Amino acid sequence: MTAPARHQVLDAADFGRVALLLGGDSAEREISLLTGKAVVDALLSKGVQVEPVDAIGRGLAERLLQGGYDRVFNALHGAGGEDGVVSGLLQVLDLPCTGSSHAALTLSMDKHFSKLAFAFSGIPTPAWRLARSLPEARASSRELGLPVGLKPNNQGSSLGISRVDLPVELDAAYRDAARYGSEVIVESWIEGGEYTASMLQGEMLPLVQIVPPEGDFYDFHTKYESASTRYLCPCGLAPDREAEINRHAQAAIRELRVSGWARVDLMLDSRRDLWVLEVNTVPGMTSHSLVPMAAAEAGISFGELCWRVLETSFDRDSSSSGEAQ
Repeated sequence: MTAPARHQVLDAADFGRVALLLGGDSAEREISLLTGKAVVDALLSKGVQVEPVDAIGRGLAERLLQGGYDRVFNALHGAGGEDGVVSGLLQVLDLPCTGSSHAALTLSMDKHFSKLAFAFSGIPTPAWRLARSLPEARASSRELGLPVGLKPNNQGSSLGISRVDLPVELDAAYRDAARYGSEVIVESWIEGGEYTASMLQGEMLPLVQIVPPEGDFYDFHTKYESASTRYLCPCGLAPDREAEINRHAQAAIRELRVSGWARVDLMLDSRRDLWVLEVNTVPGMTSHSLVPMAAAEAGISFGELCWRVLETSFDRDSSSSGEAQ
């Protein structure tokens, strides 16, 4: 499996004027603002002419056109930024953008369709059901057997995720997930180690193991608010096992036609079997974010990481490069 050639930029002036899209009006606005600020500061320190543009409200197209920008760094998390909506707008405006194509963003954001693609191609993913009502969620949990996890079908940053161990807990978990959309994923719960695999310009970076506080799982609190969550990079696995996991992650990325950069969330269960959960096409770049940790282990500074992500805006044929990864 050959990685696509990197479009290397040596002079910051070659990027031209860069609009960094951040914020927006999704449930992940605050995380996007943190990501955006970190990336803007890093790119400015490397001489890039970059300006933050808050994507909230109407008139985004007009603001982008009036700004005279040459390309866009997409730092929008959640609806709008990761589901292909803004990417489609930028395509109409003929503004090159970082990361994956419109089609890849749309497919990856939808957990149900992503898992259908995984299952069809033989990529191991936990059993699941798509529920559009509370009765469907109840029936799904009975079919799958407890414990199960409930999460919104089109949401990131671990928002709206709950573990259900007892039938009495399911209704509240469903309501929490349904706050973020009418479709809820009910998924068999995998007990074991949590890992994340990062891809940058077709190359897989070192794995990160996530160790939440004992008794917790990796939800919004343990991801962004807890000081007790530990991240291990190197991840502690044997090199051949880490390489095997990265190959599975790369297969998931390829199946969804993702390109540029991405993060894949995975689990190793008690039998050490691997399960792919989802692919994130606009990973976080905050102080708790995992792609920068993996990049640092590979000898890539945060500034260089942001620079290389911005380089992906020169990839004209995202779908082709995604297939090559």
